[in-house]
Amino acid sequence: QVQLVESGGGSVQAGGSLRLSCQASTYILSRYVVGWFRQAPGKEREGVAVMHAAVAGSTTYADSVKFRFTISKDDDNWSTLYLQMTSLKPEDTAMYYCAAGPNRWPLSLHQADFAYWGQGTQVTVSS
Repeated sequence: QVQLVESGGGSVQAGGSLRLSCQASTYILSRYVVGWFRQAPGKEREGVAVMHAAVAGSTTYADSVKFRFTISKDDDNWSTLYLQMTSLKPEDTAMYYCAAGPNRWPLSLHQADFAYWGQGTQVTVSS
């Protein structure tokens, strides 16, 4: 059973930082490609950052968040996925989702390639 539970969302002013967490059920991070997506009101869900945790350096980012967001995992027990967000902008406001999907190369930011989803956590950035 794949379970993904996000936390860490909230309200922040532009330029601030937030760290999102995704608690994953056992072995998810070692067996699947995992990542973060977001959906703003009236817009389609878009990929933000994806990684294959078992392959060092295997990450990909949307152009809009490169050099501002960092995806990572906890190295102790491989049960938590993180998204460190810095230099936040109002356009980063969205519901953020954690997702997991079958291994594929190259890494994909397309939601159709991910089968499992968390319930989401809201991020609001004010100007």
